[in-house]
Amino acid sequence: MDILVFNAGSSSLKYRLLSMPEERPLAGGEAQRVGPKTAAPARIVHQAAGRERLVPAEMADHAAAFDRVMELLEREGLPAPGAVGHRVVHGGAVFSRPTLVDDAAMRRLEEVREMAPLHNPPAMRLMEACRRRFPDLPQVAVFDTAFHATIPRRARTCPLPRDFREGLGLRKYGFHGTSHRFVSEEAARFLGKRLEDLNAVSCHLGSGGASLCAVRRGRSLDNTMGYSPLQGLVMSTRSGDLDAAAVLRMVSRERGDGGAVEKRLNTRSGVLGLSGFSADIRDVLARPDAGGAEEGRRRRTLDVYLWRIRKYLGAYLALLGRADAVIFTDTIGETVPAVRWAACAGLEAFGVKIDPERNRGAADLPADVAAADSPVRVLAIRTNEELAIAREAHAALAAPGGAA
Repeated sequence: MDILVFNAGSSSLKYRLLSMPEERPLAGGEAQRVGPKTAAPARIVHQAAGRERLVPAEMADHAAAFDRVMELLEREGLPAPGAVGHRVVHGGAVFSRPTLVDDAAMRRLEEVREMAPLHNPPAMRLMEACRRRFPDLPQVAVFDTAFHATIPRRARTCPLPRDFREGLGLRKYGFHGTSHRFVSEEAARFLGKRLEDLNAVSCHLGSGGASLCAVRRGRSLDNTMGYSPLQGLVMSTRSGDLDAAAVLRMVSRERGDGGAVEKRLNTRSGVLGLSGFSADIRDVLARPDAGGAEEGRRRRTLDVYLWRIRKYLGAYLALLGRADAVIFTDTIGETVPAVRWAACAGLEAFGVKIDPERNRGAADLPADVAAADSPVRVLAIRTNEELAIAREAHAALAAPGGAA
């Protein structure tokens, strides 16, 4: 079965056509700058038949991007897909497993639409466009929060009055679950273990969002993100953990405008807010020493960013008690040895010993960058959310009764 996978971001649309279960890629790419016009033109980076090309395309929304992508795939002469898989960021308490997209599912998706306002609405519009174009084609929604459905009550419960917790659905949901599950499966395979025997801390460190996940016996035990993707690590433009009183003080300063504070915490904080010049930690690492206040700000940004990662990594290693591996993945985790080194430095008490030469030389992934005598392996593994979605969609459709 050929499965067409869509991964809708707030202003992008990644896609991949795979032959399953062989996992053979047939085509793929990314529609960039979807939505309102930007300074640079919208385009699609399209890969097929061993070549890549840039295709200018006007894409007012994700439905338009879907139409342009389908035109490209049809020009390649590729067969029509047998199914479609969609990444959905937030399933709330409604969805905890891959789900067949039908009228009932679309109505239930409305219940969690605003829990991820930048990501869920575009994904839903894309599903609607797919249903119009392929009314008889099975479509499966795969939720980032689903992997974290196993987080125990003691870890997911917010210490708030019951009417707040239950009336507003306030609890830890966790995110990046599709990636955390994928790299956990890859780590188990790399180490020659069954997934259900793996204990690990997965560090999904992206150029945008980032989170850590404690994985016990192949299942999510805890995730640094919570009710929303704002909690946890210092991210590119997101603050991560903050004292609630600090947020209330900000709301007061903005004269009760919670929307303005939410925007500041999500889009103007994190690495960007600390550094003042870039939202990408790679730029902060690479910036030459300018001396004075500017250099002090750069160093403070690095210190705060890395401190938060090390704090949670140590906490999650303590939760696991015995870990087989620490996994680094996504853009920063896969390509920035300095971050892997700083995150693991000083964690020898937990059995983590990273080898500086192996770490610097890790180009072909997956790679083990731990010292030879390290009880806990340190792995750099390339994530592949689209393949993970295809796997889950295929398994769901092949199961008795199909997807939920």
